Amino acid sequence: MDTNGLSGQVAVVTGASSGIGLAVARQLHTLGLRLVLTARSEDRLSRVCSELGAERMVADITDRDVPERLLAVALARFARCDVVINNAGAIEVGPIGSIDIDKVCAMVRVNVEAAYRVAYTFIRHFLRQGYGHVINVSSVLGTKVRPTAGAYAGTKFALEALSEALRMEVAGTQVSVTCIEPGLVLTELHRDWPVHPTAGMNIPHPLMPEDIARCVSFVLAQPRHVKIPRLMIVPAEHQI
Repeated sequence: MDTNGLSGQVAVVTGASSGIGLAVARQLHTLGLRLVLTARSEDRLSRVCSELGAERMVADITDRDVPERLLAVALARFARCDVVINNAGAIEVGPIGSIDIDKVCAMVRVNVEAAYRVAYTFIRHFLRQGYGHVINVSSVLGTKVRPTAGAYAGTKFALEALSEALRMEVAGTQVSVTCIEPGLVLTELHRDWPVHPTAGMNIPHPLMPEDIARCVSFVLAQPRHVKIPRLMIVPAEHQI
């Protein structure tokens, strides 16, 4: 995998203070990319940006002006932007009778509305400059469903549909769109679940955020004539 060409590029990462976003930011830093990171937690984000020498923007990704502000920070600080990792996400699952519909709608704002705003904002910029890469962090549940997780899966199906349509629109250009589709990853996303998915789904060895980060670097390292629209990564025991 030739990652030499990535050094000096600029990447924006959303949801960068923990989990997949943090692991991707660290991986890109080791490859020589310069970073603009955003998350809601000021303390965590400050620590990460100090560690990586990154620009930071503390923000709620659902604020409608955040994508434009992120792009503006990248251009003002580095005079370029090459990659966006559209990673910020939330999860709400549960059976019909007890799922919290208000929390479901809040999840939709993050996983669909905010993700759409980020994707469109950055892909328009990439088309204007003639190159760039949008990486949308989807899920294996963007391709299939399971009981109690239909609302969450629906948000990821939406992101998959948008990504595929955008990929078709930019075919023949040097702009790329990729969906990363992880299975179960050990992050804080499930910390409040009464039964952790590692037990509930019998997956004793889930993916680690660093596994996804390596896949992101693999996608970015491809030569210009190669595009990877989707990349699914699942734990070895995952029978989904």
